[in-house]
Amino acid sequence: MATNTAPQVNRKTVAEVRNCAVSFANKLDPGELLTGTPTVTSTPSGPTISGAAVNTAAKTINGVSVPIGMAVQFKVTGGTVDTDYILKAACGTTSSPAQTLEGFMQLEVRNS
Repeated sequence: MATNTAPQVNRKTVAEVRNCAVSFANKLDPGELLTGTPTVTSTPSGPTISGAAVNTAAKTINGVSVPIGMAVQFKVTGGTVDTDYILKAACGTTSSPAQTLEGFMQLEVRNS
């Protein structure tokens, strides 16, 4: 598991559609925000990931309110039962020069 993997573990069944989010609040420099269209990939491959976007409203992640522009949100469908996935979200920032930051989270697909 990557050393900067988010503490939350999202769980879903194969049939469920799960909304997920990764906070970058602790990685961004003061005054810096995420920008552009993020990408989200899965290791191993399997689930379908869609709708990746920077948050446009405050979002609570792990009980912490994450301000606008500091998280990546996306939807996950499918996957294989009894498989653990690592999802990697990557996004550019507003810093000068621009940075590309990565955040990781765990997704477990189970029968129920």
